[in-house]
Amino acid sequence: MQVEFRILELLASRLCHELISPVGAINNGVELMGEDDPEFAKQAAALIAQSAKKAGARLQFYRFAYGAGGTGAGTPPPKELVAALLDGGKVTCDWTASLDALPVEWQKLACNLALLAAEMLPRGGKVSLAAVGKGIEAVASGEAVNLTGELKAALGPHSDPAAIGARTVHGYFTACYARHLGAKLTLAESDQRATFTIAPG
Repeated sequence: MQVEFRILELLASRLCHELISPVGAINNGVELMGEDDPEFAKQAAALIAQSAKKAGARLQFYRFAYGAGGTGAGTPPPKELVAALLDGGKVTCDWTASLDALPVEWQKLACNLALLAAEMLPRGGKVSLAAVGKGIEAVASGEAVNLTGELKAALGPHSDPAAIGARTVHGYFTACYARHLGAKLTLAESDQRATFTIAPG
């Protein structure tokens, strides 16, 4: 799979963006630890612990979803990676056991699909993932499903890398990775539901 240099830059920027918030919170917690007030120190310790957990969850998820590694001993199962990434947010994920029987490359694809579907739910909702035949189906359901024209274009087989931006690069990467595995990503939508299907061939 060949990826344009611009896409690599956007993916790197996305990773940094995902880590800026929790790392910044850790820095704030360290500064609060210097206060004389014991209550401040207690709050700081809690902030550091929570932020470190969030940063760790994001690193582990993206290492598996984007990276070549992330499958060795000690790496949580993909279901747990997705759950940890979404923990504390407005979107929940139902990862069915049928996905666990798929090859690791397809489980990696399922992780990317889970995040793609979750990002379609700005007001919260549920993502349901399952293996369907030899493929994967992800359903995003909620009060509002946000599917922009730019994202739809990014998911297409003839999308222009020059038109991809920070908000569409994950969708573009997911569709490219599906094609890399010899599969095709299709989308069906309604007001409160979006169904992503990835099937071989």
